Amino acid sequence: MADTLNFIVAIPARYASTRLPGKPLRQIAGEPMILRVAQRALAAGATEVVVATDDARIADALRDAPVRVVMTRTDHASGSDRLAECAEKLRWADDTIVVNLQGDEPLAPPSGIRAVAECLATGNAPMATLATPIGTARELFDPNCVKVVAGLDGHAVYFSRAPLPWARDAFARTQDVLPAEPVFLRHIGIYAYRAGFLRAFAGLAPTLAERAEALEQLRAIEHGHRIAVRLAPEPFPAGVDTPADLARVDALVRAGA
Repeated sequence: MADTLNFIVAIPARYASTRLPGKPLRQIAGEPMILRVAQRALAAGATEVVVATDDARIADALRDAPVRVVMTRTDHASGSDRLAECAEKLRWADDTIVVNLQGDEPLAPPSGIRAVAECLATGNAPMATLATPIGTARELFDPNCVKVVAGLDGHAVYFSRAPLPWARDAFARTQDVLPAEPVFLRHIGIYAYRAGFLRAFAGLAPTLAERAEALEQLRAIEHGHRIAVRLAPEPFPAGVDTPADLARVDALVRAGA
């Protein structure tokens, strides 16, 4: 399967960002971040890399890169919605595997990008994602760290910004250290889906838990769709949300990351 796996990596990239305006064009070791992300996707062995954007400046920055740029509307509420428009414009076949790689993940490991595509291709869920063990109580209790609980069948039960599952007895004693069990999982925000499901997903009505947690993947679960969860084959460094993140990633890339 790994030798014949065909998949598209689609990268939603909007210019506006509250905490870091013009984020896709911010420089990392002399190159715009969106180009760094596209290079990671190409290294994963994607059949094609597509950047779906709403700003001509982003398209211009990719003019000489071996990627396809698709101009999309400015009013999309999420990256999945932007990619659904992209799927329509490019007329992807319903069974095409599409990996949604966020445009602010310039250190995403190619092995992880490929792993989420393989997870979808070898399973029977319409959507797949990755997770990695949480190592500290601070991370577990951080609402910016999204947690996922997976069932014995390897499918997501729930995603939350809250610390889940709640280790009742252990946390009654202390919340400063993690108990030995269970294994807490951090959700990595990369997804794979068939193009047909991507289009259907974008047409689903937003749901209560999705709005409460501000996590669009909950829309799929609340509408009865399964999401396969696989452990990432190697760590996913944190993405870029703030100027401090940008400085950290720039330093890592200059150091050879």
